[in-house]
Amino acid sequence: MTSRATLLAVLLFCGAAWGLTVPLTKITVSEGYRHFGLIFWQFVIAVVLLGGLLAVLRRPLPWRRRHLGFYVVIALIGTLLPNSASYEAARFLPAGILSICIAMVPMFAFPIALLMGTDRFDWFKLLGLVCGLIGVALLIGPQASLPERAMVVFIPLALVAPAFYGFEGNFLSKYGLPDLDPVQLLCGASIIGAGIALPLALLTGSWVDPRPPWGAPDFALMATSAIHAMVYAIYFWLVTRAGAVFAAQVAYLVTGFGVVWAMLILAERYSGWVWLALVVMFVGLFLVQPRRQA
Repeated sequence: MTSRATLLAVLLFCGAAWGLTVPLTKITVSEGYRHFGLIFWQFVIAVVLLGGLLAVLRRPLPWRRRHLGFYVVIALIGTLLPNSASYEAARFLPAGILSICIAMVPMFAFPIALLMGTDRFDWFKLLGLVCGLIGVALLIGPQASLPERAMVVFIPLALVAPAFYGFEGNFLSKYGLPDLDPVQLLCGASIIGAGIALPLALLTGSWVDPRPPWGAPDFALMATSAIHAMVYAIYFWLVTRAGAVFAAQVAYLVTGFGVVWAMLILAERYSGWVWLALVVMFVGLFLVQPRRQA
């Protein structure tokens, strides 16, 4: 039986690690790297790490038709499409603002769940969604919320990723995993995703040359890719050990740590409106979190 202290430590680690990827993403795009080239190498690094883990565990990677369909869907909605938007948004927005936008994932998930029939209407969740919209309005509305007013137009771009993540969670909730564990699913999706991202990187001129010498963006990409791959697997372990209700609290930690890491690593500072938006987002997160059934 895993102790509560251990579960809390794992939850804290997941939040801190995932939050760290936000300023690392900002560093990754700081010298001109573009989305498709970065995503290709992110997929490749995930394949190496997760494929190695599967080899150690002696778990084969299934390639039947139903598995292939899941790999394609998760590659698209879980990484390729949301990360394309995130990398582009990171070129223009502070990392702390990106972290606050990430808090919209469960708020997007609620209306999508209603449309897909995976959840029932709940007034608390609706109020949480309203809080999320108010938080976004605080970011784009007041004159002093963003360092430059021109950044406002990129806020919708930063919300693309949370919307896709909200859809991804509902997709998996509705259809489950076809005889796959999370590591197999992510590894298979990464293989398919790399095959899709490679021609896109070459055709759009966003190819990232992997040859040294390497700079800060290259090391940031390696770290971000490794964190995403490993923490994703750890998070699913946490769900199996502590339940979805406990694990869902990682959303607070990812946003909070993302802001803190951005202040420590990138020396970002924010106006009072941004901090108010963060508080409102946390209230929204509290309201949309899954509740323990009686």
